Amino acid sequence: MKTLHVNPKSLFEFTTEQIASDKSISHRCAIFSLLSDQASVVRNYLRAEDTLCTLAIVQALGAHVETAEDGTLTITPPARINEPAQILDCGNSGTAIRLLMGYLASQEGFFVLYGDQYLCSRPMRRVADPLRSIGAKIDGRSQGNYAPLGIRGEKLKAFRYESKIASAQVKSALILAALQSEDVCVLSEPELSRDHSERMLRGMGARIESEGLHVTIYPQTKPLKPLNLRVPCDPSSGFFFAVAAAISEGSRVVLRNMLLNPTRIEAYKILERMGASVEFIEKESLYESVGDIIVTGKALNGVEVSENISWLIDELPALSIAFAHAKGKSTVKNAQELRVKESDRIASVVKNLRLCGIEVEEFEDGYEVIGGKMHKATINSFGDHRIAMSFAIAGTKVGMEIEDTECINTSFPNFVELLSNIGHVKICE
Repeated sequence: MKTLHVNPKSLFEFTTEQIASDKSISHRCAIFSLLSDQASVVRNYLRAEDTLCTLAIVQALGAHVETAEDGTLTITPPARINEPAQILDCGNSGTAIRLLMGYLASQEGFFVLYGDQYLCSRPMRRVADPLRSIGAKIDGRSQGNYAPLGIRGEKLKAFRYESKIASAQVKSALILAALQSEDVCVLSEPELSRDHSERMLRGMGARIESEGLHVTIYPQTKPLKPLNLRVPCDPSSGFFFAVAAAISEGSRVVLRNMLLNPTRIEAYKILERMGASVEFIEKESLYESVGDIIVTGKALNGVEVSENISWLIDELPALSIAFAHAKGKSTVKNAQELRVKESDRIASVVKNLRLCGIEVEEFEDGYEVIGGKMHKATINSFGDHRIAMSFAIAGTKVGMEIEDTECINTSFPNFVELLSNIGHVKICE
């Protein structure tokens, strides 16, 4: 088990184009390439453990993948999906396993999905139950709530489904199932979740109509057009460095070629509300808006975060570090979804902030942080990459030791390398 030691540096100015490629887009590129009958070309695909697992699954299903010297992928789909002899390893990725549940439920064959110890403890009935209601055959531990999951794919019925949670993973799984269904499907959610799947699939020619909280999906009568895109940098990964600048008055970070989808930059808007200077500079827009984000540290004030939670659910651990350095009280509400991420992120954040001397009150659906003087501590990542990286960022200000940091490689392999630009880092076994 590796421990990451981080000690602070002075004020910094840091510009980078090396933030990890967007994980959500990368997973979708691999899976969505199977919906075409032509080769998709994907540049800047994230080469992290989880996304490489998804690419390996696509190959096991029959796709041919070529990698050019510059890393560009050419993914040629099979004429017909293979029924693989091996089980399909999704690593640590909830996105991969849940989207694949929706896709494979409508494909002829038998498939088994599983992952690491953390993924196999995450709930899957939120996807399995709505898929079962339209004819999908899915089983697993605890009545299909936990992986390994066995899927017997077949043609699915049309549906009208009202989701009780705002989840891009649930929505995307149902969209993939709907594309292969018998008739037009309609789904709704309680608030708008991230919309990468709708944007990308429309760009491939799928007929998907969004109106408010409702999405109408028309069956796919012919193969979709192939993808041809460069994966932008991940704003969720870049956000760690945005927080590092925000908590250090006078420091500045420039994050280049970032995904600027409105549903992915909400956490940056929260930093702006807290007092940090945040600029968005759009440079291109094809499947998605892409450009630069500039963050400059200023005095921060406490804030309440209770709306658009699904737009910033992944960034809340890093935001908690900003809360700890802000004047006054910050509150997170309506974020019970944090309980079922790679770790129970509410419990993980609360426990580790308390170790750092910060006053925190835990709620079932969030927490309240009283900003104060954060102290160096030895914290546990609980096998959760976002907890590990969030407290590593705190270390650039006050110093920190983070245990069990191998999980960082699941999403951001060059994080520690970039971190060395704004903090003194050392990894010990």
